[in-house]
Amino acid sequence: MINNSINPKGILFLLFLFLTVAGMAQKKARLLVFCKTAGYHHSSIETGKIAVLKLGKENGFDVDTTSKADLFTKKGLKNYQAVVFLSTTGDVLNAEQQTAFQEYIQSGGGFVGVHAATDTEYEWPWFGDLVGAYFAKHPEQQTAVLNVIDKNSLATSHLPDQWERKDEWYNFKWMTKAPLHVLITIDEDSYDAGLAKMGDYHPMSWYHDFDGGRSFYTALGHTEESYVDPLFLKHLLGGVQYALGTKKMK
Repeated sequence: MINNSINPKGILFLLFLFLTVAGMAQKKARLLVFCKTAGYHHSSIETGKIAVLKLGKENGFDVDTTSKADLFTKKGLKNYQAVVFLSTTGDVLNAEQQTAFQEYIQSGGGFVGVHAATDTEYEWPWFGDLVGAYFAKHPEQQTAVLNVIDKNSLATSHLPDQWERKDEWYNFKWMTKAPLHVLITIDEDSYDAGLAKMGDYHPMSWYHDFDGGRSFYTALGHTEESYVDPLFLKHLLGGVQYALGTKKMK
């Protein structure tokens, strides 16, 4: 004899399982914007945070922002697919926080460095390799010409071959020996680069897979005007999506 009775507990279990799977499928990527400064504090940080929050809302990822390093623990970082260092400066993480962040990247996390991220953690060589360079000097803000040398990427496909804009142009005193995929260079003949010139090959934006994770850096973004510039915002968005792992750079 066939039992046609319905088991309420079984139905509840199946419903719970369905909702759990559906919730996992719809879970958004989450980005942490970190903007602690132990040195110079850029006024553009506030407009930058607002801009990234807007990018998240428009492109399907969640964004948290903080100027404190308390989240740099194994438990705190596991909630994020990528971390943006938004014009951070100086020594912003203690030894335990550095270890947690390094393990986070090694576990497949993503990193985005914006502008002064290269003016950060000079005494931590692993971070220098992650971001790709350390800041040296910069001349006064001025208009210059950027050469987009790779237009086949999320961060550059929308840009003109030569991109003229005003910003604070960094010179770098050290570039990592790890392979970097450079996207943008700057034409030093188009502006007064000051005393610390880098010469004909002066990278300004790049990315690389590093130590198990993903890293994107742009030296642009000093000015508040950058964060209402559609070209810059799409450039930044491409780097964020690559770091989150939601899209491939190429």
